Amino acid sequence: MDRELHGRLDELQRHPYPHYERARRADGLTYVAELDAWLVARDADVREVLRRPEDFSSGNALIPDVLPPPAALAVLGGGFGGRPVVVTADGALHQQLRAPIVRGLSPARVAAALPYAAERAAALVDAFVKDGHVELMSAYAGKLPGEVIGRIVGLDPADVPAVVHGGRRAEELLFRPLEEDEQVAAAEDVVAMQHILDRYARERHAEPREDLCTELVTSVVGEGEGEGELTLEHRHELVAHLQNLLIAGHLTTTALIGTTVLHLLRHPGQWELLCAEPGRIPAAVEEAARYDGALQGFRRITTGPVTLSGTELPAGATLFVAFGAANRDSARHPRPDEFDITRPPGRHLAFGLGVHSCPGSQLAREQLRLTLEELTRRLPGLRLADDRPVTMRPTMIHRSPQALNLTW
Repeated sequence: MDRELHGRLDELQRHPYPHYERARRADGLTYVAELDAWLVARDADVREVLRRPEDFSSGNALIPDVLPPPAALAVLGGGFGGRPVVVTADGALHQQLRAPIVRGLSPARVAAALPYAAERAAALVDAFVKDGHVELMSAYAGKLPGEVIGRIVGLDPADVPAVVHGGRRAEELLFRPLEEDEQVAAAEDVVAMQHILDRYARERHAEPREDLCTELVTSVVGEGEGEGELTLEHRHELVAHLQNLLIAGHLTTTALIGTTVLHLLRHPGQWELLCAEPGRIPAAVEEAARYDGALQGFRRITTGPVTLSGTELPAGATLFVAFGAANRDSARHPRPDEFDITRPPGRHLAFGLGVHSCPGSQLAREQLRLTLEELTRRLPGLRLADDRPVTMRPTMIHRSPQALNLTW
């Protein structure tokens, strides 16, 4: 993708809602050149696509915007992964890949992780509560979700920063236009993360534990084969699986924490209401996810000729299925462009729908709840720093402030 087109794509991704509104008003679907896809923007159409995975395949869900140069690809060749993952799989393979993640993120497993999550949330706030100011993305939002999903997967806390960093670098490498030396450096960070994850796969195969990493190893290698060989192919599969799970488990929740706090503080009356009535926190979580979700949407590709919203599409047509657009559709949500934590709960699509709905949605909600409980209780005077305008990151999959400078 050339720099000019990437610049237009960045602008669209930073400010997608006007594009969504035009697409909802148009007859049929709208083709958006920057996305190289048909934009699916109405709530009813998004739901139809998500309910028909046999007609709208997920095979292209994570197509990168940038193809790394040969030097970076050579570095990546020394790593692991590159195998099907749950987000890009269909049918029986998708069910097979998803099953251990659903078990590993069961309500019981999430509940068991909450005391640790609460302890870490409090400790992270302790580190800046006396300062009078904080950049929340780096000091808090970028740390808590990695520590929590790391705990559930079974990572040693000492390994979490490198794994989180590797996940961020993977996103940069595939979706940002970097200079070649920076692409090579990013690839090196990704490969370093992959070697850490490979070590965990080998360790859990040799000595199983009660954690999600062991659950994944068992699902790939099979039950009762602890003494059997963990093949190189198994290791590639497991690293791909772990990398996808960890990135989904921390980058999306990091983003959601940032956008939630941003919109609450942009609406001081609602922040004050939340501080006065903390029982409204679960509703505030749902409204923030609806109003400006971290995951704005995913690509899909048609498996055969299909008609959607009156638009005839051939086999192989690319769609961008915009959850964020559906969540601002007035046909489903009255006053959709208003941020209102007192609105009656509605069925939004921030965590998807159907077979590909987010298996970590409960974990994300709980971390957001803990965050708002902590901040409203300890820093009720929180406000946006007047001199530091907020810029959104140019992405459709981890939409959040690039930095969030707060004072009190």
